Amino acid sequence: MSTAPFPPHALHDYALLADGERGALIGPDGAVGWLCAPAWHDDAVFASLIGGRGGYAVTPRGRYVPGGYYEEGTLIWRSRWITTGGVVECREALAFPGEAGRLVLLRRLTAVDGTARVRAVLDPYADYGRTAPAAPHRGEDGVWYVNAGHHRLRWQGAPTATVGADGLSADLLLRPGERHDLVLECSDGPLPHTPPDPDAAWAATERAWRASVPPLERTVAPGDARRAYAVLRGLTTHGGGLIAAATTSLPERAEAGRNYDYRYVWIRDQSYAGQAAAAAQAPELLDAAVRFVGERLLSDGPRLAPAYTLHGGPVPEQHELDLPGYPGGSSRTGNHVRKQFQLDCFGEALLLFAAAERAGRLDGEGWKAADLAVRAVADRWREPDAGVWELEPRQWTHSRLTCVAGLRALAGAAPRHPLADPCAHLADTLFAEVCASAVHPDGHWQRAPDDPKVDAALLMPALRGAVPAHDPRARATLAACRDQLARDHFLYRFRHDDRPLERAEGAFLLCGFVMALAEHQQGDEVAAHRWFERNRGACGASGLYAEEFDIAQRQLRGNLPQAFVHALLLESAARLATPSAPTAE
Repeated sequence: MSTAPFPPHALHDYALLADGERGALIGPDGAVGWLCAPAWHDDAVFASLIGGRGGYAVTPRGRYVPGGYYEEGTLIWRSRWITTGGVVECREALAFPGEAGRLVLLRRLTAVDGTARVRAVLDPYADYGRTAPAAPHRGEDGVWYVNAGHHRLRWQGAPTATVGADGLSADLLLRPGERHDLVLECSDGPLPHTPPDPDAAWAATERAWRASVPPLERTVAPGDARRAYAVLRGLTTHGGGLIAAATTSLPERAEAGRNYDYRYVWIRDQSYAGQAAAAAQAPELLDAAVRFVGERLLSDGPRLAPAYTLHGGPVPEQHELDLPGYPGGSSRTGNHVRKQFQLDCFGEALLLFAAAERAGRLDGEGWKAADLAVRAVADRWREPDAGVWELEPRQWTHSRLTCVAGLRALAGAAPRHPLADPCAHLADTLFAEVCASAVHPDGHWQRAPDDPKVDAALLMPALRGAVPAHDPRARATLAACRDQLARDHFLYRFRHDDRPLERAEGAFLLCGFVMALAEHQQGDEVAAHRWFERNRGACGASGLYAEEFDIAQRQLRGNLPQAFVHALLLESAARLATPSAPTAE
């Protein structure tokens, strides 16, 4: 299949299906533009999003206007098309929760109004669209079997499909009110003897989503909070690891070279999600985060990497795929993060463990991991690190203040624990050093001792307890961010150079929600809700958020969906539901 029939769309238009072990992006034309198997970081079997061959599409014949929505509290998507002859829907999901080595993609067509004429096309290509499939064959029961690389696929629901240059294709006709099931399996091993029953698979998926996503009624936006939670749950594997994003190589800025593979577990992002879950009183994702981060610390101690594969292994080296890429970007897998040291990861881990302890959920293994994190901070806090934005190693202020916050949070959560006094003493030592070297003459925290600029990440330390909310440096940092980094209630990370902010990169949605939390902490409820609502609206049609938002073009930028944005939306929705008192002078 050439990519021409199903070209890439604006990121705004995609929906995500996910089962914890992998995810699929569905475009408005019913085409699966991205699906890696058997796991998130494995090669894609459908990769038209970045210019690879192959695809799986269910599309109305003739002219239509697309739409769609998620069923409440799930990642079950309903593609909905208004055609010249009526209305047709396709209910779509990855069977949830997913199996480690085998996915089941469910698609249920319904002729809602009038007769539906739909074309289904299946043309899998392994290795990101670079390896053609073997010839399909049909069993006596009308089920199709296709092998592509190490992928073994089975497709039921299209017994009359024909084999052509574009793979398997079938024309389906549904009378008014009629429904039709298509079920695709993809495995890296032998398939089960019997294909799944669609009704049973749908029922199990519905039950699992109902059990996994809490009501979250004590938030300022329960519907969006539940969707954010569902996204985070869909990105969380059986082992507890939270994938930072489902995709690779989607550009933050056209032709700027900033195209990265985020299909791995970042310790920082995982910790953000765990703390958000704790704020929302949703323990499943908190426990998953503590388990994954704790296991990595117990394994690697002071050599904790910033990111891991979902299995806890090293992130592969970055290399190019030699595909056209998403327009404006390139195509690459792997990530240079494996070579970095990021000090703030230890502080974020301590904040995560403190949240678990406050919730009564930190066990003995968690405390062992916390002890290792404390020792790592003591041994390594003087080293330059890549920091939260993964830049050239420096003495980043955010990294050190995050460690101060983590140490103080853990000591405060368990004041009688033997670690409490060492944590408090070490926090005071780090804090004194930062105060002596990283306070700008104007009174705000500056990025590093040798970098006087303000940075939106420096809003976080006060939120996490490194300093009290009424600390003059915290207030000065908030004021500096408002003055220097804000545009129309969106926030940029920092100034790259003398260019206008919007010419260097998009507004950073994570930072917008952090700004909402910072205003809330200072007692300005109106400003907090303004920031929250402005950034809450910067999503795609399906409610998914990317890393950045292009204010001028109203477009999502970067990989999709970005887990840490959904985590901070969830935390903001929970914390803003509780009125804050004005802080003391």
